[in-house]
Amino acid sequence: MFTSLLGFTAVAALLTVSPGPDFAVVLRTALGSGRRAALCSAFGIAAGCFVWGLAGAVGLTAMLSASEAAYGALRVAGALYLMWLGVQALRAARRDRTAPGEAAPAVAEGTADGAGAAGISPLRAFRTGLLTNVLNPKVGVVYLSLLPQFIPHGAPVVATTLLLVAVHAVLGVVWLGTLACAVHRARAFFGRPRVRRRLDQATGGVLLALGTAAGFEVAR
Repeated sequence: MFTSLLGFTAVAALLTVSPGPDFAVVLRTALGSGRRAALCSAFGIAAGCFVWGLAGAVGLTAMLSASEAAYGALRVAGALYLMWLGVQALRAARRDRTAPGEAAPAVAEGTADGAGAAGISPLRAFRTGLLTNVLNPKVGVVYLSLLPQFIPHGAPVVATTLLLVAVHAVLGVVWLGTLACAVHRARAFFGRPRVRRRLDQATGGVLLALGTAAGFEVAR
């Protein structure tokens, strides 16, 4: 069991540090709403891992991967959500540009992922992280194909699956939490309107690109 756990940890670490929607969401949350909200986003993403892990353990991800319609519907929902987050980031950058003399709010007031000039609440940040992960069917497919390789023969499937998912979740929280703390430490630099605007543009573009790419994969 120890060998399997060690091997999975190495693979999960590589998956964790790979840039993707989770990274972009936590980065933007840290920039706009601070370290606490960004950490809540990271915990929401970790909670999403457990949702997919439990689904895989009871065979739901197998059903999802076998059903082209269900998989496509979830991909469309995830793509639209990522694109929505990207649009909000670009709107925030545009608002910052039109008011260069002011400290720009992270998200426009009344938007789906914002709470006005004060940024988003920890609960909303958690929900954003959770939805970003749960609406990404690639996580379920990766778990379905990867986790069984590290479950020893005869080991309890559900308990071992949750253990492996816990390892992945902890690695994710550590990695994304480090990102949130790094941005918080450099808040004087990242808080400059021009820097913040460029980063909002960059993260918004990344989220839009990821959502668009997912949408095109569904259309093919």
